[in-house]
Amino acid sequence: MERVDRCVVLVDAGYLLGAAASLLAGEPARSRITVDHAALIQALRERAEADTEQPLLRIYWFDGAPDRVPQPEHRRLRVMSRVTVRLGALTRSDGRWAQKGVDAAMHAELTELARNRACSDVVLVTGDGDLLPGLMSAKEHGVAVHLWAVQAADGDYNQSEDLVAEADERRVLDRAWITQAVRVKELSTMYAPAAAPRPEIAAILSAPLPESALAASAERAAEAQAAAARNGTAQPPAAVGNGTAVGPAPGTAVKGVPTPKDLAGLRGPGAQATSPHAPHATLRWSSDKGWVERPGSTLGESPETASLPTLAQLTSAEQRWADREEDITTVGGDPYEVGQVFARRWMERLPETSHVQKLSTMYPRIPHRIDGELLRYAARFGLLAHKDDQIDEHDRYAIRAGFWREIDVRAAAERAPVGE
Repeated sequence: MERVDRCVVLVDAGYLLGAAASLLAGEPARSRITVDHAALIQALRERAEADTEQPLLRIYWFDGAPDRVPQPEHRRLRVMSRVTVRLGALTRSDGRWAQKGVDAAMHAELTELARNRACSDVVLVTGDGDLLPGLMSAKEHGVAVHLWAVQAADGDYNQSEDLVAEADERRVLDRAWITQAVRVKELSTMYAPAAAPRPEIAAILSAPLPESALAASAERAAEAQAAAARNGTAQPPAAVGNGTAVGPAPGTAVKGVPTPKDLAGLRGPGAQATSPHAPHATLRWSSDKGWVERPGSTLGESPETASLPTLAQLTSAEQRWADREEDITTVGGDPYEVGQVFARRWMERLPETSHVQKLSTMYPRIPHRIDGELLRYAARFGLLAHKDDQIDEHDRYAIRAGFWREIDVRAAAERAPVGE
């Protein structure tokens, strides 16, 4: 089989971006930098073709992701021309994230390319010595191996010396080259209060609780305090949302929102005195922190909610295909953006504009069927994956805030007098 004269680039994203963060921000955390992936891919292509003097076949981007679910950056990368994304697992151990399977995938790809004579030159952007056997195998098959390093922050090597010794050519990507596509995040952006980067999210988070909810919370905490006193483990009282002092149970925090279990047991005289509908109280839809009291069965929906169609009901097969195409090629996956896109599609396909006004009066509560559909849509972008071993609630609030912003803009436009 005749070897094809062209080059392939294999990028260990963990090494490239981690080393870039160390160089520019002083620590290897990728959260410290922002990356223009389109500019980075273009720079890699131009540099590879110049160094190898061969046309590019493909860039392979190897990275880790929780449960191997593509993150927004992976979605952007994998639809770019001549880019193939390979994902390993991203696991958490001893409080730190670690990639699993990335080195093995790079080794397998490198070996297969060389064995099949798919290219004449391979560019490796990595520092891991585990790739040494694959590098040596590629050389034995007649492939020239070019090893690229990121300029080290401390002036020393950040690559395996064995890799450096075995490579046919070695180049260093210096600070000037890196800053074509990578920037340090502003500290004011990184350390902004997580709960309210936008007013809409703050509004959702601070949805008021009715007096009956606070009474239930106080009653529950008082019972826990009494039990703790009997056991000799009483603790000082703590203030809750309305200023009432109640004491938490040992090792737990007072919650201002009753749980479904609390509500199911809310039958006492005190609760009924506070709210005539307390036996039928239900949590609000997960769009906000509050709860509502609804007479009658808790399983049915109100006529207002039931009359609102879901996006699936409004979408034709052709539109579904077009939506998927847009999701893959143009929607980046930012939580706020995802909420906006979903709301925009829903409003554009409504048969009656009155539905928008009806929904806007329910703020910040999104009807359950639509809310669930919104979160399932967001899950396509990996936004609801586990982070730090917990579901990232702030992403959920940001998704809904984006949804509400689009609804609010449309509703305001429809209310405005003609000619304004």
